[in-house]
This record gives sequence, structure tokens and C-alpha cells, in this order.
Amino acid sequence: MTYLAPVGAWRAARASFFDPSSFKQRSNIMSNTQKVAVITGASQGIGAALVGAYLDSGYRVVATSRSIQPSSNPDVLAIAGDIGDPATGPRVIAEALARFGRIDTLVNNAGIFTASPFTAFTAEQYEANISTNLAGFFHITQAAVEAMEKQGRGHVVSITTSLVDHANSNVPSVLASLTKGGINAATRSLAIEYAKRGIRVNAVSPGIIKTPMHAEETHEFLSALHPVGHMGDTSDIVDAVLYLENAQFVTGEILHVDGGQSAGH
Repeated sequence: MTYLAPVGAWRAARASFFDPSSFKQRSNIMSNTQKVAVITGASQGIGAALVGAYLDSGYRVVATSRSIQPSSNPDVLAIAGDIGDPATGPRVIAEALARFGRIDTLVNNAGIFTASPFTAFTAEQYEANISTNLAGFFHITQAAVEAMEKQGRGHVVSITTSLVDHANSNVPSVLASLTKGGINAATRSLAIEYAKRGIRVNAVSPGIIKTPMHAEETHEFLSALHPVGHMGDTSDIVDAVLYLENAQFVTGEILHVDGGQSAGH
């Protein structure tokens, strides 16, 4: 089982991802046995924290997002691209294989969230949510699973939302339920389809997490939406993803990390 470093360690690794001057050389750089994780939406928030966590756990990382910057860390391949473009996912996987020769984990973290009354959603909002959340998931996961099947092993983890299981009239968000709910269903389907082929498929279903997308003045309202009375931290999601990474007997799981939201109020 891979050693999981404490939160402070992965935060330091995350910082080094964005600070080329602080990179540490690893003795197993470019080793054929070193595992590789692909992380989408990797430039900020949960995605950036996951990059640091996987690096600290000894993985090489392929980090992709629209705004990602090149990295001089030999353990990181940064690939800029819009995951909503059908060509981006297959390109990311192809470049990852060309650079590192393997894909052990795919973390589908990229996504957008649009809260709106149902009849007020625009056609543009619909298209953006479908292309980023659903089509983006589909195309990169298809390419990654193809590579994993050739290896005889692999793991896919997707970040969804607990609103799928526990709708809230204070946060009308049908497009989140439509797209992230589709990923939850696909997670179970893929887990069963590939259960005997060495590929596990899971999801983490968060509540509302403190990230740059939530202005500080909204934190009191957002905290009150959780039975525990506060929002989650990125470390909560990182811990959940790393648990699933090492839980070899777990597949098809939708792991709720939501302060009790999915249980009720």
C-alpha cells in the first residue's frame, strides 16, 4: 500500500508544483515502475491539491486544464486544453503515454457548476455543462480505460456532487444533477463492466468545498447548508480520493464527503 503523507506534506508538494525553484529531485524519476496519475481541472482548488498529493505519494502526474502553465518538474507533464473539446481527452492520454509510458489513475476533477432556476437556464449554460461535465468525462475516460485495459489494471475517480442525491431548493441546480448524476451512474456501470479486468471505478461526492470559486461573503450561507454547520476543505476531498486510490477492494463506490448533506437535514 502506498504511504499517504500528512496534509502538510501534500500542501508543500502542491506549492512546489507551482514554484519551479522549489522542486525536489526524486531518485525514481522516469522509472518504468513509477505510477502515473492524470488529473483534470488541475490548475487550482481541488485539482491543484490533488496534484500535490499524488506527487507526494510518489506518482508522476499529468496535469491538465485550460489555464495550466508549463512545469519544469520532471515528474509533472502539464497539458493545456479545454476538456469540453472532444479532442482534448484523447490528446492528454496520448501525450501521457508518450512521456511516461503508462496510466495508472485518472481523476476526473474538471467541471463547472451553474446554479439557476430551471426555466432560467440558457442554451449556452446547457451546452457548457454538457460539454465540460459529461462529454469531457466521457472522452478522456474512454481513452484512459483503453490504456488501462492493455496494462491489466487502473483506477478512475470522478468528482461529482451530493446535490445529485439530496436536492436543495436553496440551490436550484438541475444541470449539476443532470451531468454529475450521469457520472455517478456511469461510475457504477463502468465498475461492473471492468471489475474482472483489473480496473476500479469510483467517485467522490462532495458537499460545498472552500475554493476560490466561493467568495468569502457567501461562506456563512453555504456553511449552513451542511448538517455539520461548516463547509469542507480541499484536504477532505484529497483524503477521500487517496483512500479510494488505496482501497483495492472498493469499486463502484460513490463516497459522500459532504458534511452529512446526503443523509438529510
